Amino acid sequence: MRGYSQTSDPETTSRALGMELGVSPKHCREVCKELKGMKVEDAKKYLQGVIELKIPVPFTRFKMYLNPKRKVGPARFPKNAAKAILKVLESAQSNAEYKGLEADNMRVRLAAASRGRIQKSMMPRAQGRSTPWNDQTTNIEIVLEEVEAS
Repeated sequence: MRGYSQTSDPETTSRALGMELGVSPKHCREVCKELKGMKVEDAKKYLQGVIELKIPVPFTRFKMYLNPKRKVGPARFPKNAAKAILKVLESAQSNAEYKGLEADNMRVRLAAASRGRIQKSMMPRAQGRSTPWNDQTTNIEIVLEEVEAS
């Protein structure tokens, strides 16, 4: 993935991209799914709640062995993914302020996570052997759009 996945009107939107972050793509996908359509302040509060282990994130895929949480269903607290997404969200918000947009009056139009490049390495084992020890990376994209004040 290079660049943004969607084109948007630069007059009313701001966007940010986090490339090859060292977090799980599966967890980022589930957190981004929850953020779509939220106001920026609500999204930041939600992510802070996930980081503090107070608000669980419902998982819709990859949920076979997950314990159910009360009133949510199969869920987890993907703390590292929430931290990475919060950084990208704050970057998009500061981009909106720089453009002169109303940063408090924005909502998340697009929050997407995709797999990044795999960082390959080897782990030494006994008898002079080694095992692949690969780290996954994630590309996170957030687009904010201005909402009419009502």
